[in-house]
Amino acid sequence: MGTLRILGKASSINVRKVLWACEELGLSYEREDWGSGFQSTHTPEFLKLNPNAQVPVLIDDAGALWESNSICRYLTSKVAGQRLLPGEPRARALVEQWMDWQATELNPAWSYAFVALVRQNPDFQDPQRIAAGLRGWNAKMALLEQQLASTGAYVLGEQFSLADIVLGLSVHRWMMTPMERPDFPAVAAYYQRLSERPAFLLHGRNGIP
Repeated sequence: MGTLRILGKASSINVRKVLWACEELGLSYEREDWGSGFQSTHTPEFLKLNPNAQVPVLIDDAGALWESNSICRYLTSKVAGQRLLPGEPRARALVEQWMDWQATELNPAWSYAFVALVRQNPDFQDPQRIAAGLRGWNAKMALLEQQLASTGAYVLGEQFSLADIVLGLSVHRWMMTPMERPDFPAVAAYYQRLSERPAFLLHGRNGIP
């Protein structure tokens, strides 16, 4: 596969998905700091790689690829014998279902409240919107609590998968945000289970929300 280049700052939750996946897959890579506070993603050089001006971007022998979940799927499919993304169609679809849920349902739920409470952006300080955001965030986490309570282990059962990488980082962000959280014992147990994985401690539970 050659040496992988990953463009994006290490604090980005989406970059961390890719870094965690690489660690689980045993892939070597070189990471370059791009994004807010580092090299601008709005330069012509970067926009040729990703016209959305977002990180991460993966560069390998085949070219550039963007969208973190797609990068994770791509890298996993390149590694023979991996177990993060099943080959059987329905099992694979279930993993991808939860990956897509994280991107389209869970992430939008926490965006305003997280930027207000953790990033402390002065443009995101409307108390009503913060409260609504927290309610929505906890409502989505309640769905994850139900799923984890039913499996008793990882998102889809005993086998760790890509769904756990993308959702594990979201759980960590929920745990790190200064807010009132419902008592979700299955989520708490899941967080501890993930914390037994060295790659999660390196790129997930590392002090960065």
